[in-house]
Amino acid sequence: MNRHGKLNYVEMAAADIDATKAFFSKAFNWTFTDYGPDYTAFANEGLDGGFYRAPLSAKAENGSALLVFYSESLEETRNEVVRAGGTILKEVYDFPGGRRFHFAEPSGNEFAVWSDPA
Repeated sequence: MNRHGKLNYVEMAAADIDATKAFFSKAFNWTFTDYGPDYTAFANEGLDGGFYRAPLSAKAENGSALLVFYSESLEETRNEVVRAGGTILKEVYDFPGGRRFHFAEPSGNEFAVWSDPA
């Protein structure tokens, strides 16, 4: 639902849109709608958004916003990310309020996954 003043959509660069789509489809069961060869969109995944073709990637260490998934089973999600071709950037660690890990998808964009405390 579109709501005034609320986050509604996120766009990220992807050097390899096909590999990025394949990763999110396999790791998180996302579906995509292509709008030409240089843009693909996803919906109903918590926040709608899309990937545009560009030789860039978002990394928290460079000041990029970090998009964070929630998981009821952190280790299982970590294993799915690896099986789908993701790269673990930070292994599972504790933080105040829970546990999390960071990963990069095939185009290099950094994401994190968090879970409640063990």
